[in-house]
Amino acid sequence: MPFRDGHIHSPYCPHGSRDSFYQYIERAITLGYKEISFMEHAPLPKGFTDPVPDQDSGMNPDDLEKYLSELSDLKKQYKRDLIIHTGLEVDFIEGFEAQTTDFLNRYGHELDDSILSVHFLKNEDGYVCMDFDPDAFKTLIDTHGTIDHVHSLYYKTVLSSIEANLGQYKPQRIGHITLANKFRKLYPPESSHEHEINLILQAIKKNNLELDYNGAGTVKPYCLEVYPPAPVALKAKELGIPLIYGSDAHTASGLHQGADQLIALKP
Repeated sequence: MPFRDGHIHSPYCPHGSRDSFYQYIERAITLGYKEISFMEHAPLPKGFTDPVPDQDSGMNPDDLEKYLSELSDLKKQYKRDLIIHTGLEVDFIEGFEAQTTDFLNRYGHELDDSILSVHFLKNEDGYVCMDFDPDAFKTLIDTHGTIDHVHSLYYKTVLSSIEANLGQYKPQRIGHITLANKFRKLYPPESSHEHEINLILQAIKKNNLELDYNGAGTVKPYCLEVYPPAPVALKAKELGIPLIYGSDAHTASGLHQGADQLIALKP
C-alpha cells in the first residue's frame, strides 16, 4: 500500500463533508500512512463566476487564513505520528492565468504542497464544470459536437496548464489528467486520445513535474478506474515521472479509495 496520500480534502470544502481534520488525520494514522497532504480547493480567481448551481467549487476566500492557521497547529500537534503538508488544489482556468499567478504569489510561500487541476472548460457562453455531473458533460458534448471533441478540449487545457507561466509558486503536481473519463461508461469516447495524453506526459517530464495518481475515479459509477488508468500510469513510470497517490477524499471514509488499483506503484 502507499505510505503517502497526497490529495485529501477537508471540512473547508464547500461541496464535501463536514468531517473534521481530526477524523481525516486519525483515519490516516489507523490506515498506516506516514505522510498526507491536505489539498483543499483554492478560492476561485477574482472575476470568475462559478458555473455550478451552488457556486461551491472552491473554498470561501474568507476561510483561507483559518484553513492555513488550523493546519499549522495540527502539524505541530501530530508531528510525532504523521507528516502533514499544507496544500491547495488550484484550478487552472483558461483566461484567468494572471489572477491565478497573483493568488499564488500571495499565498504560495505558506504551502508545503499543491496540485494544479483542470475542472472548467470554455463553452460558447462561458465555462462549464466538466466533471460536475453527466448533464454538465452533455452540455459540452452538445456545444462541441462530439464526445471526442470534449476529451480533446480537456487534454488541450491540461497541456496549457502544464506550459503556463504561473510564477515561482506554480504547483508542481498535475491533477487527475484523465478526469475526462469520469463519465466514460455513459458517454464512451471513440478514441483513446493516446497521442494527446502522451503529449501531456512528455510535457510533465520536460517540466520536472509530478503526477497525481488519483483513486477517486474508482468509486465514480460511470468511471470505475484510477486517474490515470494503468496503461497511462505505467507509461509515466517508464518516463521517470513521480506518481503521487491521492485518494482525493472528500470524507474521512474516502481515504485509501482506489489504493488497490495502483498498478504503477506495485513492485
